[in-house]
Formats: sequence, structure tokens, C-alpha cells
Amino acid sequence: MITAQPRLRAILSLSITAVFIGGLIASQWLLTDSVQRMQFDARLAPPSLEHWLGTDALGRELWARTLAGLALSFWVGCLAALLSTLIALSLAALATLSARLDALVSLLIDTLLSVPHLILLMLIAFALGGGTQAVIIAVAVTHWPSLARVLRAELWQLRQAPYVRISRALGKSRWFVLHGHLLPHLLPHCLVGALLLFPHAILHEAALTFLGFGLSPSQPAIGVLLAEAMRYLNGGYWWLGVFPGLGLLLMVLTFERLSSQLRRAL
Repeated sequence: MITAQPRLRAILSLSITAVFIGGLIASQWLLTDSVQRMQFDARLAPPSLEHWLGTDALGRELWARTLAGLALSFWVGCLAALLSTLIALSLAALATLSARLDALVSLLIDTLLSVPHLILLMLIAFALGGGTQAVIIAVAVTHWPSLARVLRAELWQLRQAPYVRISRALGKSRWFVLHGHLLPHLLPHCLVGALLLFPHAILHEAALTFLGFGLSPSQPAIGVLLAEAMRYLNGGYWWLGVFPGLGLLLMVLTFERLSSQLRRAL
């Protein structure tokens, strides 16, 4: 009964996350032109029954732009987290092939971990010219070291398992041992690792966009909405920054909760 509780909580968190993602994706089919439709007679309107979360400086509905921004952040975060997980898994597997490769991977991990994340993100995004693709690459390239270190340690521990030693004694190649015995055990770690990387990915995407190194200002990204809100907060238009920020916080906490519950269950 005690061991079943973490699994039940993981299932509950997974269900809540699935409903959240499903609602977010379904909203994009229902929004149609609401994201970019301007209402100049309702500029900077406060939240009301007619304008649920208020409007921005061009009269665009803030609820529609917030949902569109969260959906965009979700896809960017998914791609960045998956790419980062693949990089971490590839380098961790490469480190098990020889002592020299292991030393090289360890040096690369330590080097990237010693550089501040945000500064490295800004440099890579600026070098690639900004935009969605640049943000995905920048986030993916900078977020793999922590996961790679965990996967590398797990692989080195698995190499000492009896069935791995027997497989080597039977003359199996290193690639066979890696592909047939070691990598299947890393799938749960990769799943949890990708979920843990996802909140960091969307937060750094929003930060890059807010600072002007990320997505285009024409896109309804959360970072763009927060950057636009900074111009009007002193005028008392609090809803321009509060609701996009709360939406981003809700998404981050949802996936953070899911990853924590899955880590306990697995």
C-alpha cells in the first residue's frame, strides 16, 4: 500500500498535466483570429465580463495572447528538452567506451557547468541571430550537462552488474552491451530528466525573449508579453504582467510537480 501511493500520485499528476496540455492545444484551434484582432475602442481595458483578462495597448484580448504564448512556450520547451536529453544520453554513452572519452566528456560537463547559464544562452542566441530556432538550440546546448553527469554515473554503475560482466565474458562487443543492456535501464532516468529540464527550458526561453535575444516581438510569446507590460506597469495596468506571469508559473509548477512524482514512483 505504501509503495502504491507514489504511483497513484504520479498517475494523478500525469492526468492533471494531460488535461492542462490538452486544454492548451485545444485552445489554439478555438482562438482563430482572437490573438491578433485589434479593438482600438477597447485599448488597455481592465479585466471584465467582456474582456476576461483585459486588453493590451492595441486592444488585443490578453487571455487569447496568454494562451497562445503558453502554447508556443510549451512547444519550444518540449523540443529543447528532448534535444538536450538526446545530447546528454549520447555523451554519457560515449563516455563509457574508453577512459579518454570519459575524461573528455567530464571536462566538457565541468566547463559548461562553470559558465553562467543565462550569459551562455544570450551569447548562443545572439550568435545564431535570434528567433525560435536559435532559442531552441541555445537552450538545448546549455541544459544537458547536469543530466549527462547523472546518466554517466548510472552507466558506470551498471557496467559492474553481473549480467553485464557475463555478457562481456561471452565475447559481446561494447556496442552490444551498451545497446542491449545499459541503455534500456536509462529510459526512466531520461524521461524524468527531460521533464525536469522542461520547466528550466521554458523559463529561460521567456527570459531570453524578455531581454530581446529570443523570439520575434511579432509572436505572442510570454517573454514578449512581459516585456510589453513593463512599459505600462507604472500607469497602473497591472493585468498586462500579472496574468501572463501567472500562466507561466502555473505551467512550470505543473511540470515540476509531475517530474517530482514520477521520480518517486520510478
